[in-house]
Amino acid sequence: MIITIDGPAAAGKGTLSSKLAEKYGLAYFDTGMVYRAVGLQLLKNNVDLSDIATAEKRAEELTFPKMMELSKDRDFRSAEGGHAASVVSSYPGVRARLLDMQKNFAKNPVFADGTPANGAIYDGRDTGTVICPQAEVKIFVTASSEVRAKRRYDEFIAKGMSADYNQVLADVKARDERDANRKDAPMKPADDAVILDTSDMSIEEVFNKAVEIVEAKIK
Repeated sequence: MIITIDGPAAAGKGTLSSKLAEKYGLAYFDTGMVYRAVGLQLLKNNVDLSDIATAEKRAEELTFPKMMELSKDRDFRSAEGGHAASVVSSYPGVRARLLDMQKNFAKNPVFADGTPANGAIYDGRDTGTVICPQAEVKIFVTASSEVRAKRRYDEFIAKGMSADYNQVLADVKARDERDANRKDAPMKPADDAVILDTSDMSIEEVFNKAVEIVEAKIK
């Protein structure tokens, strides 16, 4: 079984995907990690984010082991890392070089320890439209920009990172604009996706609703 969870930043995709992966015994692939890995390499090497050629080269060289190693860096999940990921993900050449890696995971999904899985859950922005249009279940998770900015701000503070809510909100809105206007794969719900607005829902409420959606789809 393949499940795709798409939506904008801080809508709750990661938490929901992790819980669903555990419930149904699926491998979990956070596709945003590939772009964070590319963006982080530019940041760490003081390469301007507008350097498309270098971004494409880093994308072409990226492997799963290298991505997992980079994910241990403190800045991987920082606001700066998220901004870099959003910028490099807007480059068609970067996306093209990372596409096969993401698609192939559905053919041979594995857990973190390398053991085979009977399916996968994808967390991203175009997994239901581009990466895995064949997925049995597609959910598009969303929330207001203000709610998502507050969630991301609280996440940074909880991790001991400095953050300014207004700047986080501006970053969220700018990222939405970039993601929605990408020429090759704009962020939008798949035609057969179920839209789930989490603005006024708790984590458990979101999870329970998603389980209802999955169960209804796979009956």
